[in-house]
Amino acid sequence: MAANQICKGCSADVWVTEAQIQKLLAGMEGKGFSFVGETVYQTRLAVCRKCPSLVYGTTCSYCGCLVEVSGKLAGKECPHPAGSKWEKAVQASATAKF
Repeated sequence: MAANQICKGCSADVWVTEAQIQKLLAGMEGKGFSFVGETVYQTRLAVCRKCPSLVYGTTCSYCGCLVEVSGKLAGKECPHPAGSKWEKAVQASATAKF
């Protein structure tokens, strides 16, 4: 796969850097968004990183979102057709602590 591919649905390069993701997240702070805690966020990201539907290392092929951004938002759910993989993992993580 070429390092500089263009998304068919976008006019931008599909490769998003960590710096760009951090800039997006920083721009959301103080704007009324509700974020999950760090433990839940890391659990969600771990699930996404293992998912075969993650493309370009950043993008969910089911919804087109950047997982580092959607994973941080409290109101978001994993869009997997078989059900939220996030919820199952977060519940398992919470159960393991007790």
